[in-house]
Amino acid sequence: MRVTKRNWGLDNNGKEVYLFFLTNANNHTVKITNYGGIITSWLVPDKNGDFVDIVLGKDSFEDYMDNPAYMGCIVGRVANRIKNGRFSLNGKEYQLALNDGENHNHGGITGFDKVVWDSESFENEADCGVVLSYLSPDGEDNYPGNLHVTVKYTFTNKNELIIHYQAETDKPTPINLTNHSYFNLKGEGKGSILSTNLKIDSQKYTETDKDFIPTGKIWPVLNTAYDFSAFKQIGKHISACKKGYNINFVLEKSGDITIPAAIAVDEESGRTLEVFTTEPGLQLYTAGYINNEKGKNGNCYVAYAGFCLETQHFADAPNHSHFPTIVLNPAEKFESKTIYSLGLISQNNTPIV
Repeated sequence: MRVTKRNWGLDNNGKEVYLFFLTNANNHTVKITNYGGIITSWLVPDKNGDFVDIVLGKDSFEDYMDNPAYMGCIVGRVANRIKNGRFSLNGKEYQLALNDGENHNHGGITGFDKVVWDSESFENEADCGVVLSYLSPDGEDNYPGNLHVTVKYTFTNKNELIIHYQAETDKPTPINLTNHSYFNLKGEGKGSILSTNLKIDSQKYTETDKDFIPTGKIWPVLNTAYDFSAFKQIGKHISACKKGYNINFVLEKSGDITIPAAIAVDEESGRTLEVFTTEPGLQLYTAGYINNEKGKNGNCYVAYAGFCLETQHFADAPNHSHFPTIVLNPAEKFESKTIYSLGLISQNNTPIV
């Protein structure tokens, strides 16, 4: 296992931006920058041993400063949407920044995706990685409390990328962290993900309105386009959804990181992606709103160029008391873990039906 670090630029405040190369014993490489905690690249082989990059992204730090699709980044303080940017906490009303029409989305204007995190790399015999930390000050985007966040990326010889989130606060505050990587198991820039087979360990989804704000209702996926309880191609029922999938699934084994929350399989390349998480929900987004987005290697991304499997608590949770809470109190510790595991069909005998 080895980590290579290189200077990648300066932000507008003159803070150093780095790019970390995490390489395991199988010569798989994940690249992560301390700007936004972005996963910029993940090089893995196909069934013939040919390596390609399977995450969408951009070529340079400067390109990532304009990243409206949130490619690869850490999202926070609160991932996903909060209706009208408003919530009440302990009898006090809060008005957050509105950056998605009339709503608050992905942490607002100064979200975690746009800051330079303090960083420190590590190497061990079985894994390597980088630890990122950031102090989000009281009042940032109108969130209460000084929130200290640590995100540890660990890359293993089992071809697993483990993301371990931790946080502490000095005032009650909502927190809901995730990673917003877009995957294409054929390779970034190599067409759509509509033929990718997907299975999600879920029997229910949270209904949303036209702006993707939860209504509070939770419905069964049975006999809907959202039913991925058995393997099916992402594109099979996608036409029934507004610009593709952008929906939160209620995971059956919430909190159990030993059971895959989702499995994606590309038969053409033979690559598989398994997702494990301690989170209660998983947001499937199929990039339906991407339109001629500048990508890597001269590629231009369009709708369905990648898919996101964002492990999370439910959107707009502060405004729905029956949703799992996202409030963190002083003296408590926020902790969440997600594993993205890459493999090949021949390695794990993943069934396709």
